[in-house]
Amino acid sequence: MNRREFLKGTLATTAGVACFAHAASTEGSASRDGSGSGWIIDTNVELFGWPHRELKYGATQALVEKLQTHSVRQAWAGSYEALFHKNIDGVNRRLAEECQRNGRGMLAPLGTVNPVWPDWEEDLRRCDEDYGMHGIKLYPSYQNYTLDHPNFEKLLRQATDRGMLVQVAVAMEDERVHHPRTVLSAVDTQPLRDTLNRVPDARVMLVNPFRHVRGNELRALVRETNVLFEISNLDGTGGLERILSGSHWYLPVTMPLERLVFGSHAPLFPLENALFKFMESELSKVQCEAIWKENAGRFLATASMKSDNRRQNRSQP
Repeated sequence: MNRREFLKGTLATTAGVACFAHAASTEGSASRDGSGSGWIIDTNVELFGWPHRELKYGATQALVEKLQTHSVRQAWAGSYEALFHKNIDGVNRRLAEECQRNGRGMLAPLGTVNPVWPDWEEDLRRCDEDYGMHGIKLYPSYQNYTLDHPNFEKLLRQATDRGMLVQVAVAMEDERVHHPRTVLSAVDTQPLRDTLNRVPDARVMLVNPFRHVRGNELRALVRETNVLFEISNLDGTGGLERILSGSHWYLPVTMPLERLVFGSHAPLFPLENALFKFMESELSKVQCEAIWKENAGRFLATASMKSDNRRQNRSQP
C-alpha cells in the first residue's frame, strides 16, 4: 500500500481506528484549562508567516479550520515572528489580538520573551498582566542565548512566580533543510537539569525535542526533572508504543505516560503527521486520552489557577 492509499484508507475512517473510536461522542469545545468535551489539545502550533516558504495553512483561519477538522479543540499558539522580530512586545500583542480575532475561542496564545535583551521583565509582565497569557514559548537558538545564561534562570523564576508555564523550542526546522543563512544549532538542554533543581516548581515543556534530545540526556531529563515532552518529531513507526514500553532507540528506559503531550508543529508540519503516530502504535484509550489532552490539561490548569488568582488579587483595592 502506498502513502496515498494509506491516507485515503485511514483518515477517512478514523472513527474506526481503536484510538479514535470515541471521537464521535465528544462534540463541543474544550474549556480553557483543557477539560470538557473536546478531546485533543495541540500544544505546539504557530501563527503568521514562516520566513522561508509559504505554508498551506499559514493563515490563522485556515489553520483553525484544519485543527477543528481533526477534533483539536484547543491549540497553544506561538508566533513565527518571534524568531527574528526585534520588537518582542509587538510580536506578543499581535499574537494575542490574532488569537482573539480569528481563533474561534480555541487558540491560547503563548508569547515570547528574550531574556538577554533589555526590558525582558516588562515583556514577561505584559504577557501575563496585559495579554492574559498563561505561558510563554522560548526560541533560544533564534534568540541567541543558551540555557546556562543566568537570565534564563531569572526568567524561569519570574514565570514560575506568575504561575506561567514555559515551553522551550529545542529546534524549529530539520537542519538538513535549513536556509543556508540560518543554519542554527539545536538547543543544548543539559543545563536545564541543574536550573530545574534550583527552580523545582517551574513547569517546563520541551517542544520539537526528540531529534536532538535522546539517549543519556533524555534519560537524565526523565529521571531528574518533571519536564514534559511534545511528540511532533518523535520518529519511527510505532514510536509512541516503543517509547512508552522502553524499546525506542531514543530512550533506553521507559517514558512515563504522564510526560508526553500531543503537539503537531503545525502549520510547518502536516497535522496528520502527529495523528499517524497513534495509528501506528497499539495504545489503549487511556493512553491516547492522556497524551491527547489530559497531561496538557493538568499542566495548563495549574498555571491558569495560579495566574488567575494573581490577577484577582491585583484587581482588589
